[in-house]
Amino acid sequence: MGRGRQKAKHTKVARELKYFSPDTNYNALEKELGSTSGDPRLAEDLAAWPEYVEPDYSAYADDEDDDEDEDELEQHKSA
Repeated sequence: MGRGRQKAKHTKVARELKYFSPDTNYNALEKELGSTSGDPRLAEDLAAWPEYVEPDYSAYADDEDDDEDEDELEQHKSA
C-alpha cells in the first residue's frame, strides 16, 4: 500500500517538467553558440592537435562527376 501516492507525486513532477517552459534568453544563447571563433582556448587546442581540424573538402568537389553517375544510372535502367 502507499504506491498510489508515490506514483501520483512522480506523475505530477513529470508533468511539470514536460510542460514547463522557462524564459529563454536568446541573446545570451546566440552569443554563446555563435562566438566560437573568438575563443582563444579553442585556437590553442586546434594548434596543438591539428588532426582534429576539419579538412577543407571543397577542392575535391566536382560537379562533373555527378553528371557521369546520373548517366550510368540511366544506362542501367534502360538495359
